Amino acid sequence: MAAVDRVAKPEAVSAWLLSFVKEELAAYVCRGALVARMVIAPTAAMLITMIFRIPFGSHGAIYTFFVSRESPRSTLKAALTIVMVVSASAAFALTGSIISLGDPALRLLWVVTALFAIFFAVSAMTDYVAATGFGLVVVLTLSLWDQVISPELKVENTLWALGQTALACLVTVGVELAFAAWKPRNEMTGAIAERLSAVAKFLTCVADGRPAADAEQHLTRLAMVGTSRLRQLLQRSPYSTSQIEQMGAVGALVGHLVDIAVNVANVGIAPSSADRARMHDVAESIDKIRSDLLAERVPQHHEGTGARATSDAVPLLPELEKTVSLIAQVFSTPDAHDTFALRPASEGRWFRPDALSNPDHVRFALKGCLAAGLCYVLYMAVKWPGISTAVVTCLFTALTSIGASRQKQTLRIGGAIAGGIVAIGAQVFILPHVDSIGGFTLLFVAVTTGAAWIATSTPRLSYFGVQFALAFYVVHLQEFSMQTSLAVARDRIAGILLGLSMMWIVFDQLWGSPAAMAMRRDVISTLRLLAQLAREPLTTDTRAAVDRIRALRETINSGFDRVRALGDGVLFEFGPTRDADLAWRRRFLAWQPQLRLVFLTRVALVKYRLGVPGFRLPPALGAAQAEFDRELAKRFDNMADLLDTTTSKQDALEQALARLEEVSRIHASGQTFLPLSRRIASLTASLDEEVRSGLDRP
Repeated sequence: MAAVDRVAKPEAVSAWLLSFVKEELAAYVCRGALVARMVIAPTAAMLITMIFRIPFGSHGAIYTFFVSRESPRSTLKAALTIVMVVSASAAFALTGSIISLGDPALRLLWVVTALFAIFFAVSAMTDYVAATGFGLVVVLTLSLWDQVISPELKVENTLWALGQTALACLVTVGVELAFAAWKPRNEMTGAIAERLSAVAKFLTCVADGRPAADAEQHLTRLAMVGTSRLRQLLQRSPYSTSQIEQMGAVGALVGHLVDIAVNVANVGIAPSSADRARMHDVAESIDKIRSDLLAERVPQHHEGTGARATSDAVPLLPELEKTVSLIAQVFSTPDAHDTFALRPASEGRWFRPDALSNPDHVRFALKGCLAAGLCYVLYMAVKWPGISTAVVTCLFTALTSIGASRQKQTLRIGGAIAGGIVAIGAQVFILPHVDSIGGFTLLFVAVTTGAAWIATSTPRLSYFGVQFALAFYVVHLQEFSMQTSLAVARDRIAGILLGLSMMWIVFDQLWGSPAAMAMRRDVISTLRLLAQLAREPLTTDTRAAVDRIRALRETINSGFDRVRALGDGVLFEFGPTRDADLAWRRRFLAWQPQLRLVFLTRVALVKYRLGVPGFRLPPALGAAQAEFDRELAKRFDNMADLLDTTTSKQDALEQALARLEEVSRIHASGQTFLPLSRRIASLTASLDEEVRSGLDRP
């Protein structure tokens, strides 16, 4: 964080932005292969579209950007899922369009209903690419069914929209299978291993007294990039819920470890011999964890990684030891060897467990429906069908609007403008001299390569590349010949900008707030949700309790991701409160790893409260555990109150733990719930102390 938080003064903004772009565009492991796949897939889709004269070519090409997964097997499964979803979407679009045809009032009602369903699916479905495939067929056919053409042609083109999406899936699967040998390891664990290796190398260099300039530079780049790409990989992976929770916690802890190491590098230290020995121990523990991850083994808790006495020469060394210890603890929860597997395992759910209980999904659907609906009403009112690309743009923008910030919208608009300039420039200066599909392919590959390289950056810049490609494709890939009219290009780009503007107005202006404020609000919400989880189960109906716990887990995990995403947005907000916002950002991100570990530990304790077979407690012990959980919930609520109103109530967490230990001794229980309860009490007390000290600092 030090590498990015140093930028606080307005005069340093330009230099910081230049450094930011340089770091985002720098090569990383496997980036070249990823870009190659992302170029080959849309190029193949373009060639098939042009040769066989298939409608909706631009949307098929851009969709290949979203279908790719971390492995050929998961890509194939995702593609099959998407084909099924878009087939259902085509049936949905045909049914609604036929019923509403000829009645303007009924047509408007159908459009609003369809748009709400689309954006709800984007927010609530587990596979957001499949959700977008569902929406893509519908939005492509909105303007189609408003055209004055025969019903037969409308049905035919609706089916072509389905076919183009299926084509994008098939092409991407073929490219993934061809590149299977280029990806010998899991990308998620590979990215984590890269960060662990960088920290271990830096500590070893410092401990040995060797120059560490290269290691410091690598660490600074990783700190600048952050963990947003890790979150993106995890979101697109087919991991189960428990695996996502654990890998999310590991990613947050590893990101925090990198931040601490960068701060150690910036302080300028002269370690003592004792500190050098401790650094060697920490580096050795990190290397062991890294080796286990790469070998697809569950890392073991290695002794010697706990925090020791504070060092005057290296004040952050105990924090390094503590973080490494926490990483090991993530894998040491009960049943970790059963519930955690480094090989992906899908649970096969279509919707998130909190799809019907979390109001955020409905709010997101309402906002997306309003933005896209306004675009539809506007282009219909002014009778300007050329800007119907606005509705499609709203859909693609919705992929990145959960936790949106002004920075993201700026990148989207900037990417659309840049892509439009390149598209029109090519139309004026290049395409008049190209008389074959081969020449157009060279231009297409060149533009797609640039867009794909940007799109493979972290989410802080990747939107620019996606919008750049989208603007170019909608100008030059809608027809089967060179587009000679600049008016058509103008209309389509104007539609993209209209869609982006509506999303900005609705998401960032009407209901939006600064990223720092939203980040604080989400941290408070997560603490209150953890309190709810600690009180569960609240009913004796086991099935209902399990469903509610699953929904809470999904909502809490999404909250962690939103906080990290909003942390990226804070860096791009400038003003008189920037220094204070960056200070709170540092605190919130530093608390995230501990919160995740508390969350994982609480999830492991739930089975004792549920009384599942093999984990039933005697009545007295169960009552003591329930009392401990109630006091734990109060502690979470107290922390939320401190951040919200700077006041809190009393709780008796320590006394409840002592009572639990006493009853456990009476019953001579050897189960693992007591160590888990001790761990969660210790972590929560430490977190509470950090929250209180954070409020005391300016």
